[in-house]
Amino acid sequence: MRIFIVTASLALIAFQAPAFAQDKVNQAGEARLTEMIEGRTAGQPLRCLPSHTLDSSTIIDGTAIVYRRGSTLYVNRPRSGAESLDDADVLVTTLYGAQLCQTDKVDLVDRYSRIWNGFVLLGDFIPYERVKSAER
Repeated sequence: MRIFIVTASLALIAFQAPAFAQDKVNQAGEARLTEMIEGRTAGQPLRCLPSHTLDSSTIIDGTAIVYRRGSTLYVNRPRSGAESLDDADVLVTTLYGAQLCQTDKVDLVDRYSRIWNGFVLLGDFIPYERVKSAER
């Protein structure tokens, strides 16, 4: 009976370990995102962005994708799959028009092995612009 209890306890710990690790990834991701948008103010959520105007994208582990257009950052917290986001992945996006929209799916591919790692379903794009300081 003791062996069963020990085995069951170890199994429970093993199943909870990924959840604890995920919390750490999300906390680290949230901290990195906070650092990126520091000194910026959020604008109204947008459903789509013109894809030809985007300069770059940054994956925030387990949290969000940040798209850059000029000095504006657009934070997208996926509706689904955010826990799969890993900065070692490459975003593979198939566009069905000239815009990147909240209804689009983005595949995640490991940049080294080129193995598909999952996908995210995009959410709203929240623009963050630098706070303009008072002129002297």
